[in-house]
Amino acid sequence: MTEIAVDFGEDGLVPAVAQDAETGEVLMLAYVSPEALEQTRETGLAHYYSRSRDELWQKGGTSGHVQHVDEVRVDCDADTLLYLVDQEGGACHTGHRSCFYRTVEGENVGEQVFDPEAVYE
Repeated sequence: MTEIAVDFGEDGLVPAVAQDAETGEVLMLAYVSPEALEQTRETGLAHYYSRSRDELWQKGGTSGHVQHVDEVRVDCDADTLLYLVDQEGGACHTGHRSCFYRTVEGENVGEQVFDPEAVYE
């Protein structure tokens, strides 16, 4: 088996979709650097790269709502990742289980699973 070389492109980042490994629910989208992918593979916990903070981060490092990564998949062009995860608590910093908790019409269709003010004081 030959390991796939991920194409991190000019900016050194690829998008990664985090999906619940059991239900298939899409939880979030974030960006991954080579170092973040390496840390994810080494620890089994999801790591990403924050473009706004310009730093590597572990999902749940502050909130405790970590993502245990069951498998990392790569798309056909090797420029997008899929993290199949077991999510502890909520994936979204707003307290929702998924970052995709509302429609474009503004309807809230997601479940809030924690109080963000209590977690991110």
